[in-house]
Amino acid sequence: MNTQDTFKFAETHEWADVEDEGLVWVGISNHAQEALGDVMFFQAPKLGQQVKQGEAIAVIESVKAASDIHAPISGEVVELNAEVDAAPELVNENPYSIWLFKIKPTSADSLAAELSQLLSLEKYSSGPGA
Repeated sequence: MNTQDTFKFAETHEWADVEDEGLVWVGISNHAQEALGDVMFFQAPKLGQQVKQGEAIAVIESVKAASDIHAPISGEVVELNAEVDAAPELVNENPYSIWLFKIKPTSADSLAAELSQLLSLEKYSSGPGA
């Protein structure tokens, strides 16, 4: 996994990281996990689910709140992180090394276009709510 310097961020606090195999790894930002507090439950999207950029596709719950997880890009959910399913509190330890699920982009062209709509770490960190 790359460092968060390569990540792209949605304004809804998800990160996306494109790996060599063309899949997009998805997690939540440090800001999101701090706002949530102690994570206790993660309801993942379904394997094979077709998702659209910005669509709420999963839920993460803490002792303080429940929050939707939005798809940072469009495509098909192709893998879920079994470690997070078994121990969702791992998200609080280091949200940039814990991915929640992977999405296979609809196409290379749509991936490039959608990634351009996301924020760099610098822009995300200086944006509202960061």
